[in-house]
Amino acid sequence: MWSSRCPWLVVAVTIAAPLGALAAQQPSRAATQRQVDSLAAELRRVQARLDSVLALLVQLQANRPARTDSGLVAARADSAAAQRQQRTLDSLTAVIRTVQARMDSLGRAGGEQPAAPLPGQQSSSPGRTSGAYMNIGFVSLTDLGWSTEPDVGSLQLGDHDPVVRGFTLPNSEISLDGAVDPYFKGFSSIVFKLDAEGETGVELEEVYFLTTSLPGNLQLKGGQFFTEFGRQNPQHPHSWAFVDQPLVLNRMFGPEGLRSQGVRVSWLAPTSFYTEAMVSVLNSVGGTTFSFRSDESSEIHGGVPAEREVRGAGDLLVVPRVATSFDLTATQTLLLGASAAFGPNNSGSSAGTQIYGVDLYWKWKSATAHQGFPFVSWQTEALYRRYEAAQRVSADDSTVTLLDETLSDRGVYSQVLWGIKPRVVAGLRGEFTSGDNGAFDSQLRAARFRLSPNMTLYPTEFSKVRLQYNYDHRKGIGGDHSVWLQFEFLLGAHASHKF
Repeated sequence: MWSSRCPWLVVAVTIAAPLGALAAQQPSRAATQRQVDSLAAELRRVQARLDSVLALLVQLQANRPARTDSGLVAARADSAAAQRQQRTLDSLTAVIRTVQARMDSLGRAGGEQPAAPLPGQQSSSPGRTSGAYMNIGFVSLTDLGWSTEPDVGSLQLGDHDPVVRGFTLPNSEISLDGAVDPYFKGFSSIVFKLDAEGETGVELEEVYFLTTSLPGNLQLKGGQFFTEFGRQNPQHPHSWAFVDQPLVLNRMFGPEGLRSQGVRVSWLAPTSFYTEAMVSVLNSVGGTTFSFRSDESSEIHGGVPAEREVRGAGDLLVVPRVATSFDLTATQTLLLGASAAFGPNNSGSSAGTQIYGVDLYWKWKSATAHQGFPFVSWQTEALYRRYEAAQRVSADDSTVTLLDETLSDRGVYSQVLWGIKPRVVAGLRGEFTSGDNGAFDSQLRAARFRLSPNMTLYPTEFSKVRLQYNYDHRKGIGGDHSVWLQFEFLLGAHASHKF
């Protein structure tokens, strides 16, 4: 059994000799530079060992019993193991900082400038611990396929879905994350993508900080981030179990999902099983707040969007969520969640939107599982939206006034994954969305159904090949068939696939 002490012992033995030798002499200028160079090489080796320890922790996580291998939410429930792992990483980080500080000291003793920080490290500055680490990762998706619908974009509504017959590059993501200091962690995600015409788009998808040491099991998150509404919305495309975004999330949150700028406060309840409550307060404007103060809201209510400023707290977006997880048996875990989103919309000066959602995740993993296989998981989300549309001028005909009304939409998706053997997963997803009739006849709100079987092969934790078939049926249009082949690869420190 790998012990959390082992990485520390290995690193201690690795660097003890050079540190002891340096302490035993008063170096000359040339000797100091040689020692700095030696320490720099030693530090690189320590960082390599740290990377190997991180990879080992990922492997250990994949091989844990079923009750602790149900994704990020369930992993937080196993707080004791998480704390042991974090102490190991903190110890390794402290070693790296010690070596870097010694390098700086030697540089000053020899009359030189402090040693330049190694790649992936921050330079020393007042109020900041020298040598704070930063992970850099890159992940890219490529889709190839065909659809009976020539206008693929009318069928695949997600921003990271296939958009044309042939090849699509829907998501290439650079991620940066690390410890800011003992109190905060930072994360950012920069996304590149090609549209249907092959033009490159760039967006700052997420950038936020997380507190690490608040009392009372509290955590604060601030910046721009995917809102914790249900299970799928906070996930990046490379973490999806299917090629495309579920229809109900397209309808409720728009092509890019629900994300905005704001803060989130969470509280981990002191219970014997995982229970967490959280609330996000966010700006309600922009294309990523589709059901609220978005310029694209005409697709929902059919009117000219009203100019609506933030006049008070009531014009912000509030998203509460509660989630819990517990073990049904030694091999089965169940996670339940409930979410909501309340905010203004720009169909009128006082109109509002309410969205409610429930989610369920169940997973079975064999007591004799190898590398996390075999397993079966079932995930379902159901959402309902109540959209208050004020009296408004029609966006299609300025001589027409649409009366005030309440537009109701609903939808559900349910997906099953079967981990047949290590690195081979079969999946099946069914989904349905519909909306009540309104004064504005919107194809976006028409009833839709989709059935999607797929097969995924993971050559390693850092690459993926997926084949998926979609059968779509749109009310008033009929059925369409699509086949998509997706390839993904990961580079650097980006999180590996969770099995």
